[in-house]
Amino acid sequence: MAPSGEVRYAKSDGVDIACQTFDGPDRDIVFVPGFISHLDLMWELPPFAALHRQLTSMGRLTVFDKRGTGLSSRTLGFGSLAERMDDIRAVMDAAGIEKADFFAISEGGPLALLFTATFPERVSSLCLWGTLVRGLWAPDFPWGMHADVVEPGISWIEENWGSGQALNAFVQHIPQSEQLRNQLARYQRSACTPAQVGEILRANVGIDIRSLLPTIQTPSLVMHNRNDPLVSVGQGRYIAQHIPDCEYREGDGDFHVAWDVHQMGWLLSQLEDWFSRGADERPQAPPSNAADAESRVLATVLITDLVGSTERAASMGDHAWSQQLDMHDRVSQDAVAIHAGRVVKSTGDGIVAVFDSPSRAVRCAQVLTGSLGEMDLPVRAGLHTGEVELRGKDIGGVCVHLASRVNGLAGPGEVWVSRTVRDLVSGSGIQLKPRGAHTLRGFDEAWELYAVCG
Repeated sequence: MAPSGEVRYAKSDGVDIACQTFDGPDRDIVFVPGFISHLDLMWELPPFAALHRQLTSMGRLTVFDKRGTGLSSRTLGFGSLAERMDDIRAVMDAAGIEKADFFAISEGGPLALLFTATFPERVSSLCLWGTLVRGLWAPDFPWGMHADVVEPGISWIEENWGSGQALNAFVQHIPQSEQLRNQLARYQRSACTPAQVGEILRANVGIDIRSLLPTIQTPSLVMHNRNDPLVSVGQGRYIAQHIPDCEYREGDGDFHVAWDVHQMGWLLSQLEDWFSRGADERPQAPPSNAADAESRVLATVLITDLVGSTERAASMGDHAWSQQLDMHDRVSQDAVAIHAGRVVKSTGDGIVAVFDSPSRAVRCAQVLTGSLGEMDLPVRAGLHTGEVELRGKDIGGVCVHLASRVNGLAGPGEVWVSRTVRDLVSGSGIQLKPRGAHTLRGFDEAWELYAVCG
């Protein structure tokens, strides 16, 4: 039987996100689920029932179904990593949670990591289990999946989804019985459709948020089984090595998630130890880094400029050109505000703006280039997501310089983005066209850039 906790809905940019909060001791814990979930049915599965009991013994537990799965909106797609991350904020706001301890499992890990990097003031601590930071193998990342096994594996799961068998890829040691198979088949069909399962898994393969790890200053614990058959233990070790002063604990299990609650005992005991600690007992970043962190945030930087502004000013005259710039500034300010961004400054013939959502930043850039283009004000835009330095009302740092370089390569009416932005908006419906790898002034390595289509 599902534990008592009324299912409510949080609104996230027009999407309904199903969520529940269960009473517990005086601490808020947000559980970010893995691959799929279903708030009405997941508590009938032994490993999740055990997690529920453990977490609610230590705090007020808030859980949710990610968009496209479970009881959340199923008709608007699965969304991008950044959009799903922002759904967590909507859930916390709806539950009246200002700050919480996070526990994330498997695919929920990248969402929790991105949320923590973007909104550090809302995360007291971060605890990860069996999670990943990059989906695919790469020469500098041998712990991802090899491309030649990805599609056959996803196709098998799609073909067997709803039969009760496909969950064996994610939960190990499930007993064989007709009754249990029927229960799991019902859970799979209720939680997601085969096509959506394929979309989710292909999006997971494309995840790469390695660059965010050094920006996290929140007390963090990473746990991973040495013989996890789904997510290599190298992923967990990598994450722990790249989050400043992160604590790492490794189990000797041979499962990603175990059906047998007794096999999950090591994980449950580690959770009890971690959440029972006071703030001063958890690993902390060095004081100098902690102080510096107050002046740094993860953001998407948008830089625009009017193409050929010098020639246009000369041909129009000062008065007419000033009127054009005033109109440009009004349109830019309105578009950024509508997309929940902040204009940092005007550059005379363009703007610098920051957003906590890469998807909204890209859509704002599209609106700007389109609207101003119709006014015979050809604008180009460049975007990059990274850590920015706060300097009063201004911003600085490598992220700003990179966004500026990307902007300089775009043509009139074009929006260009970095590979980082592309990774974060994948699944949002934003269409991108590769523009190749470019060596940008001031940067040693080439950057893959993309132009926004439409």
